[in-house]
Amino acid sequence: MMFSRRGLMAAAAIAAAPSAVQAKPKAASPAPWGPDAVELAGRIRRKEVSALEVTEKAVRDAEALQDRLGALVTSDFDRAIDKARRLDQTPGQPAGPFAGVPFLVKDLDDYVGLPTRYGSRAMLRNPPAKTQDGYVDAFDRAGLIVIGKSATPEYGFLPTTEPVGFSPTRNPWNLAHSSGGSSGGAAAAVAAGITPFAHASDGGGSIRIPASNCGLFGLKPSRGRMILGRPPSRALDLSVYHCVSHSVRDSATLFAATERGGADAVFPAVGLATRPGKRRLRVGLLTDTLLGGKPDPEVREAVENAAKLMQSLGHKIEPTAWPVDGAAFGQDFLTLWASGAADLVARIAKAAGRRPDGTMLDPFTLAMADLVNQMPAGGLEKAVANLNAAGRAYDGWFARYDVILSPVLGTPPAPLGWVAPTVAIPELTEHLNAYVGYTTLHNVAGAPSMSVPLHWTKTGLPVGVQFAGRAGAEKTLFELAYELEAAQPWAWRKPPVSV
Repeated sequence: MMFSRRGLMAAAAIAAAPSAVQAKPKAASPAPWGPDAVELAGRIRRKEVSALEVTEKAVRDAEALQDRLGALVTSDFDRAIDKARRLDQTPGQPAGPFAGVPFLVKDLDDYVGLPTRYGSRAMLRNPPAKTQDGYVDAFDRAGLIVIGKSATPEYGFLPTTEPVGFSPTRNPWNLAHSSGGSSGGAAAAVAAGITPFAHASDGGGSIRIPASNCGLFGLKPSRGRMILGRPPSRALDLSVYHCVSHSVRDSATLFAATERGGADAVFPAVGLATRPGKRRLRVGLLTDTLLGGKPDPEVREAVENAAKLMQSLGHKIEPTAWPVDGAAFGQDFLTLWASGAADLVARIAKAAGRRPDGTMLDPFTLAMADLVNQMPAGGLEKAVANLNAAGRAYDGWFARYDVILSPVLGTPPAPLGWVAPTVAIPELTEHLNAYVGYTTLHNVAGAPSMSVPLHWTKTGLPVGVQFAGRAGAEKTLFELAYELEAAQPWAWRKPPVSV
């Protein structure tokens, strides 16, 4: 694709971060090297900077970093600049909480006028989308200016963004490492400062894993919480939508703008969370993976330090154990996850008149489809029943706890190639078991969880810490996130590859 050059603009000044743990945040925690989205939108409303200047800067930054990061797969620069120019010329106050703020839509979702390629060679010739779903419509209503589509692994299947048909997305903290997946392009772009936040989705960790790898805040909402997006592609709806961001308030403000309301609401509305909560929480502490594996020492240190921080803030911490049989749960989850690949292979085979091969789909996708095709009759239905039981067990966990504290991943950000779709399946399975043993149960339970950037390794790689609640408990998580952000700010940290 073409990335046309655009003009420069002066970077905006720094907004102050709050310092008192229980004090009402003055302006939340924007990165010192650039304002967060809430602050940027405020400056545009106050005419301190124009939407055009802000958009041109985002375009310039995307162009400058694209070859190094591979964060975008499609640019929409000309339309974005035209939209910004029209916004500046519109009389009165711009509409929407983020009017004029640059944004990226993940390339698993349609955005009118841009092709959706799903990280797949089979979709490289897809025409521009003519429709988009209601959740994406909410971005336009919020005033966001979409500058392009962010990279994703093939159909979001892996926790790294290295699809065979596209350039790998690299981590701006260390270009030899993965930015995570499946929202890896979004996380790389935000961490590098191209946009202050970006659309992300999560079917098994795909918001939390990239947030952890890139030093960002990433909250996965409850199932049914947000405005309805695309229909689920699996027998049990796993995927939810939100964003990755530097500041908690950007995430909370977008959440309020895209939360489902009225008769369609599944949960009582959270609205806009703006400050730390006063209630002290009962916290269950986990360190081992669902399969009983031990995390990397740096990951263990991150979680233990987070537990100490929580205790210093007055929260009660006690060790806990997973409420499900990890080995059985892992097999059932794999069965459900692989069913998405099998459905994809069947759709492509019908359209192409032949079964897709390695010239069309990644090896991992084909291997997962084969797994389902070899399953005995009724295997998927049995797995879904077991997973529904696991979701009920998860909910019962919270009779004792308000939140669960755990790692996001078993190791710091993986080197590129370690969990790539071209790795031989036995080796890849071993790597995945060590890497992603903490995030899937929340998707099955339809419960919220978040990655909070509280640790960096000795070599400078981010390690997120996960906090999870029962279904509908996003307000508790946002209030805790504000408290942690004030107690141990992170947004001042700037990766080596950034604007």
